[in-house]
Amino acid sequence: MFVDSHCHLDRLEWDKLALSLDDVVAQATAAKVEHMLCVSVSLAEFPAMKQLVAKYPNVSVSCGEHPLHQTDAVDPALLLRLCQDPAVVAVGETGLDYFYNPDSKLAQQQAFVSHIDVARQLAKPLIVHTRDARADTLNLLRSHHAEQCGGVLHCFTEDWDTAKAALDLGFYISLSGIVTFRNADPLRDVAKKVPADRLLIETDSPYLAPVPYRGKTNQPAYVSAVAACIAEQRGVNIETLAAQTSENFYRLFSQVKAQA
Repeated sequence: MFVDSHCHLDRLEWDKLALSLDDVVAQATAAKVEHMLCVSVSLAEFPAMKQLVAKYPNVSVSCGEHPLHQTDAVDPALLLRLCQDPAVVAVGETGLDYFYNPDSKLAQQQAFVSHIDVARQLAKPLIVHTRDARADTLNLLRSHHAEQCGGVLHCFTEDWDTAKAALDLGFYISLSGIVTFRNADPLRDVAKKVPADRLLIETDSPYLAPVPYRGKTNQPAYVSAVAACIAEQRGVNIETLAAQTSENFYRLFSQVKAQA
């Protein structure tokens, strides 16, 4: 059975999918996806996101503000209050993105630190997004002692040195459909090297649909294609890869099992 460790069920493009959320969850279940983590990108939208998925026992939620969704400064008190919700199993998605929004570096850094502080205070893992910001991401994780809460670098696209530095902090590495793309040889090399007990898989749906679903709206059912690619690179069968990544998910997001 698979776990989709990172998806955005509240952002699925329903007009393109021609499916309901019930259909998407049912298709995931039929594809042997036993659990999904619906990841927050906006504090303002978090209550609606939580309500949307509340009826599904196989969907958990995180709470945080994506670096590209910071129209205003993140309110640390609001972040703490929302993340204290027992339904919240992780803090984020947070991090740094200098590729799309380099002019907001300082605001992104301040928000990232607030997320790290809240995660440490609540002993909940961090979900970290990083793009074109590897040095600052790692420096802030180190300087603010993110090893005390742990977490994951999601939708990983960086090099092995970055992965190794995150692993040294006790973090996990999560790979998305990008690993299946034709030009992703360097990422497939990382996929071979990540220790088996620190590897996660995800869709990041509705984005980044893996081969052979390129061009379609991504959904959690497609996480098996990510797993199949990684299993091939690592020289293991897909059942072994599925079992290990699921075990890793429940170890990192330990509150998921506690809620079951």
